[in-house]
Amino acid sequence: MEQRHLGRTGLRVSRIGLGTLTWGRDTDEHDAADLLKTFWEAGGSLVDTADVYGDGEAEYLLGRLIEGLVPRRDLVISTKAGSVPDPDRRFDGSRGHLLSALDASLARLGTDYVDVWHIHAFDPDTPLDETLQALDLAVSSGRARYAGVSNFCGWQLAKAATWQIAAPGTRTRLASTQLEYSLLQRGVEREVLPAALDLGIGMLPSSPLGRGVLTGKYRHSTPSDSRGASEHLAPFVAPYLDDTATRIVDAVTTAADGLAVTPLQVALAWVRDRPGVAAPIVGARNAQQLTAALSVEALSLPDEICRALDDVSAPVHRYPDHDWSTL
Repeated sequence: MEQRHLGRTGLRVSRIGLGTLTWGRDTDEHDAADLLKTFWEAGGSLVDTADVYGDGEAEYLLGRLIEGLVPRRDLVISTKAGSVPDPDRRFDGSRGHLLSALDASLARLGTDYVDVWHIHAFDPDTPLDETLQALDLAVSSGRARYAGVSNFCGWQLAKAATWQIAAPGTRTRLASTQLEYSLLQRGVEREVLPAALDLGIGMLPSSPLGRGVLTGKYRHSTPSDSRGASEHLAPFVAPYLDDTATRIVDAVTTAADGLAVTPLQVALAWVRDRPGVAAPIVGARNAQQLTAALSVEALSLPDEICRALDDVSAPVHRYPDHDWSTL
């Protein structure tokens, strides 16, 4: 698999990442082992997790599989901290919480360091410089090699990245940002992606298949074994089952038919090759699904197909996102 630099750093990652959102909950140890081995054998290196996935079970499962199944040195492990199971405070970006969470993640993963450590979300109740100090301490102590953020909007990302560049002392430059990005969700193109491109921050799209909808599996019904039929994941899929999504999925299917490939391959190739994208994070239920996603490695979409998909899925960007002088 082709490797790409993560933002403006020397770290190289596989241009498709493996997500572990369902590990320890819907994905047991046997299926997780099959997924990780399939991914590794295909040349994949970037594995993305978080301390809250499966209430820590995702990290624990990954830790059990490292060394016994796949050498630690072959993986680029990314994890996150900052989300908390507190209805009154969903995010905790305090230095104390973040560093304690990192230590707990390392213990579950059974490793001395993570390759990339992300702040899971912006915490409006903690000064941003305190949150960013946790990243500096994690990297300077060797517990993390690189640092990034997740689910930061445009101004939050730009403020954080600029602080890390401009503040006095030794600061850790942001290497990456992770947000949802697909043909069904192009909101990052308003401000986040331009900021990331300008600041040299690599984009790691989550849900690059539109929460599974872009595979076309929901065009006529909801498969009984799909996330859309799952009691706890159905609300996650539901927002992308409207008329707008249907029109985009139909266009993806038409493109796939014309190229003699699958809708999954078209949708994943589109987001993988967008400017600023380092590696879409793919979450698969089993090795068969993952193999289907990894088959996109050989596909590059023709320019005319990209333009057609851009047009049918184009978000509405008006003032001040577009050139105001033309309005």
